[in-house]
Amino acid sequence: MNEPVSKQEILIVTGMSGAGRSTVANTLEDLGWYVVDNLPLAMLKTLADMADRSGGALPRIVAVVDVRGRDLFADIQHTVAQLRETATVRVVFLDATDEILVRRYEAVRRPHPLQGESGSLLEGIRLERERLQELRASSDVVIDTSRYNVHDLSTATRELFSDENTPGLQLSVVSFGFKYGAPTDVDLMVDMRFLPNPFWEPDLRALTGVDAEVKDYVLSRDGAAEFLDHYVAALTPVLAGFQRENKRHASLAVGCTGGKHRSVATARELADRLAGLPGVSVSLRHRDLGRE
Repeated sequence: MNEPVSKQEILIVTGMSGAGRSTVANTLEDLGWYVVDNLPLAMLKTLADMADRSGGALPRIVAVVDVRGRDLFADIQHTVAQLRETATVRVVFLDATDEILVRRYEAVRRPHPLQGESGSLLEGIRLERERLQELRASSDVVIDTSRYNVHDLSTATRELFSDENTPGLQLSVVSFGFKYGAPTDVDLMVDMRFLPNPFWEPDLRALTGVDAEVKDYVLSRDGAAEFLDHYVAALTPVLAGFQRENKRHASLAVGCTGGKHRSVATARELADRLAGLPGVSVSLRHRDLGRE
């Protein structure tokens, strides 16, 4: 028996200029949505049809639309009606008070998209609000961002549109050898050279930290278990804090002399332990394994 194919999901993100469309779009992209900015609505149906024929390659699409289309309400109503024949469609409207919008535009020193028609920032905002009144009333989700900073809006977006399978943080763990140079593009780094080097054990020299014999040797040395227990305990609130601050990607480098024994065994153990933390997805890579 064939399982039913789940409907494609499409979000149309619109609303007042300066209310946070870019923040919402970036957050949705981090959540795995395919984001298209300023795509003409007439082309959204074509994109959805192409995605549908791709066999599920683009199951979740976001179209970010701004006020520059004069018949935006009519265009969106027509597009949504077409798309709902084959997809689940929601219109998300972002709003904020006039006072907050003025403050944001003054902070970035950019003109409002309708300011040229009116001559003043406040009048441009008034004109835009008037033009979008019907669309706001008919939207599926309205988010007032007046009291949100960037982090708050990102968090609210994740709460609304992430699913239970979306990791809060993608952590990359990489082992390396200091003699080949320490990586410079990592968030956290630990040095395992405080442990005895298996290189000086004749039976272990040709093996690597992937082998059980080396792993057992490294993790049984004095201080190894204590380090792992305390370091995982220390990282737990750090990784949780990354998630609260909407940091979605982090990296941890684990080093030893050659990147062959101690760092490899320890990186594997840390990756296994950290993968059990709430909201954390872990990948593992051995940068210098095989170089000696």
